[in-house]
Amino acid sequence: MSIFSLNGRIDRSTAAPLRRRLLSEARFEVIPLKNLRAQLEHLPAGAAVSVTASPNKSLEDTWELTRDLQERGFRPVPHLASRMVESHQQLSILIGELTALNLSELFLVGGDAPSPRGPYEDSIEVLRAILELDHTLEHIGVTAYPDGHSFIETDVLNSSLHEKQKLLKEAGVPGHASTQMCFDPRTIRHWLEAERASGLELPIHLGIPGAVERTKLLSIGARLGVGTSLRYLQKNTGTVARMVLPGGYNPNKLLSPLAGDLESMDVSGLHIFTFNQLEATVAWRDGALSALKG
Repeated sequence: MSIFSLNGRIDRSTAAPLRRRLLSEARFEVIPLKNLRAQLEHLPAGAAVSVTASPNKSLEDTWELTRDLQERGFRPVPHLASRMVESHQQLSILIGELTALNLSELFLVGGDAPSPRGPYEDSIEVLRAILELDHTLEHIGVTAYPDGHSFIETDVLNSSLHEKQKLLKEAGVPGHASTQMCFDPRTIRHWLEAERASGLELPIHLGIPGAVERTKLLSIGARLGVGTSLRYLQKNTGTVARMVLPGGYNPNKLLSPLAGDLESMDVSGLHIFTFNQLEATVAWRDGALSALKG
């Protein structure tokens, strides 16, 4: 039985320690933009924060925000966008700075840049290069795409994920796969069932939208090319209305049908895409957690 009822409210009688842990340890993804600073006060003390790499900025901007968040007492995890790496020297410097900051986790993405800025075509090449460096990384996260990618074939995505799993295992570096934003729970479930059956052993961090305004969510979804899920929202206008809280999208509507599968599919974390709307997203998380603890 799901811990969430059909109306998106959590069923206390079936609350499980795993779900409480996922909510309490949820990672909040933020974007290095000017509007972020005013929202930081809403982050829980000591929260894990995933810091994106934007193709409109530099990787140094991501590292600068990472340092700022660490100084504020948060636990930042920077995104390293492979297609934004300009040189092997830059990569070496960035990895060295993580050591200097005493940070041991990195999240590796391909990046949305239309063409590589340097010698690396994809995240597999960058992962190989990182693992050959004198690094102190103890965990590396990688991306997964239940809903596909706007310009990468599905079979390429799947083989890339398994190759990254192989590289991490050979290097003895633990990791996880974090799913890209997807609105359709059936798509997520079918993808994960197929991946587990084909040998994917990495723990999964389930990527979910935060309590984001509907217009922003749809516009961002269009830019991200989330395909089936975006069409799912556009065609099911009644569903969209029910999924949206006064403060924005209601993540419970995605978690509800998946809650019963989280443990069996080794979902070990929640990666919340906040789009810097931290106040509403944290309020939703805190309300859901309070209901589970009540």
